[in-house]
Amino acid sequence: MTSIFDQHLPRTSANFAPLSPLSFLERSAEVYPERLAIVHGPLRQTWAQTYARCRRFASSLRRLGIGKNDTVAVLLPNTPPMVEAHFGVPMAGAVLNALNTRLDPETIAFMLDHGEAKAVIVDPEFGGVLAKAMALRTSTQPLVLIEVQDALYGPAAHPLGGTDYEDFLAAGDPGFAWELPADEWDAIALNYTSGTTGNPKGVVYHHRGAAANAISNVLEWDMPKHAVYLWTLPMFHCNGWCFPWTVAARAGVNVCLRRVDAQAIFDAMREHGVTHYCGAPIVHGLLVNSPDAMKAGVPAGIHAMVAGAAPPASMIEGMEKMGFDLTHVYGLTEVYGPATVCAKHAAWDELDIGERARLNARQGVRYHLERDVRVLNPETMQPVPQDGETMGEIMFKGNIAMKGYLKNPQATEEAFAGGWFHSGDLAVQYPDGYIKIKDRSKDIIISGGENISSIEVEDVLYRHPDVLAAAVVARPDPKWGETPCAFVELKAGAQTTQEDIVAHCKQHLAGFKVPRAVVFGELPKTSTGKIQKFELRKRADSANAIDV
Repeated sequence: MTSIFDQHLPRTSANFAPLSPLSFLERSAEVYPERLAIVHGPLRQTWAQTYARCRRFASSLRRLGIGKNDTVAVLLPNTPPMVEAHFGVPMAGAVLNALNTRLDPETIAFMLDHGEAKAVIVDPEFGGVLAKAMALRTSTQPLVLIEVQDALYGPAAHPLGGTDYEDFLAAGDPGFAWELPADEWDAIALNYTSGTTGNPKGVVYHHRGAAANAISNVLEWDMPKHAVYLWTLPMFHCNGWCFPWTVAARAGVNVCLRRVDAQAIFDAMREHGVTHYCGAPIVHGLLVNSPDAMKAGVPAGIHAMVAGAAPPASMIEGMEKMGFDLTHVYGLTEVYGPATVCAKHAAWDELDIGERARLNARQGVRYHLERDVRVLNPETMQPVPQDGETMGEIMFKGNIAMKGYLKNPQATEEAFAGGWFHSGDLAVQYPDGYIKIKDRSKDIIISGGENISSIEVEDVLYRHPDVLAAAVVARPDPKWGETPCAFVELKAGAQTTQEDIVAHCKQHLAGFKVPRAVVFGELPKTSTGKIQKFELRKRADSANAIDV
């Protein structure tokens, strides 16, 4: 029998609308039309202007015949066109594919073909790379070229003969009657994983998830209206952790930055009154280790968000000394960037720096609008005991999870097996529910039958005052099968030796966990500052290590 609550209570346009971050731009333009939206060098652009430009953008795409479920790729740094693409492309019903600007032409060619891009928007800095990628494409799909001119960069070294971006927008209608997606499950963005082995996988985001994660960002940070957000995090990385949409939700200010540079960051913080920024540990470390004179006059109370490796005590101390408030988050491309947060408690403020670092190093608890995050036994799919010791795999469930992998049903099915998204990260869960990563499943080092967490060893390495960056991988050993090999990047001027590093580790680790080899030098990193362990495994010949 039909419930009384299901009788004559229809879902209509009056009482239901699909969730989409496009609504955030519309509201900010209506409510705060004259508020500043984008800063880039001398450019000052309001929310009303930004909304009109995004509508022109969408209108011009439609005039090209680009609409629902068509892919528009962009090869752009953190400049105004990149902000506009996050709204203009989906307002046309199309799907935004923000390409990593550090990729080689072969990989970019694969992504353009695999994603079936119909248009690509490119910054002058990357014209040469795109030209090579275009020559490597195997698809016969025509590709519309749109070229941005950025006065802060200069003329293109490799012009491609495409349409000028400003001319493209000028031909569009500022009053274009865009519509929300008919279904919030519709795709809004395509992001490719790093592809350390084989071709990268295309991760598809939906409008509902993008809106949910954008609002969760607001809630985790208690982000106020008109916050001033500095773009140190690449917008091509998980759509900038959804922050283009988050800033729009708060009618904030996007302070654009073409590239990460300590002097430029501190200058922007002072000039624009920056209140928030995000980045990998290497970005925050760059600021902490900058000369004191460079930091002079920086506003106190800036909110920083760090993802990736857990922030060591030295970083937390350095951030506190600058007056910055650091929040630790965790996630993956498949969950729109950050999807858990190490939510702080007031009582932690009374603890010593070592204990605060230990608590803040945890990956924490689920984002507000994520349904659930648990550490499960991947074989039984049951939660592991919350004892801080029993290891399992971090798994996600809910709105902040991808639609799946583009054209890869097997990988999608495996990723969602058992009704959870499998992260591949091994972790423990504490009695208070907070999660702490112990390692990637592929990064566990098994030495003489004993499991060694590379992250545990790295945490100890970061406590050494001379260590700027560290990574630990397996190295073949004739007796033990494999042993830890530490790759260490020292701070400028440091003269630390292998003996010093080993002695430091012996003070904090069981003997079998201490690195048997220490290699000094700059560590290979991705464009977002993550250390490329797969490169270090090659150097250490990890593939030839044998479990004993």
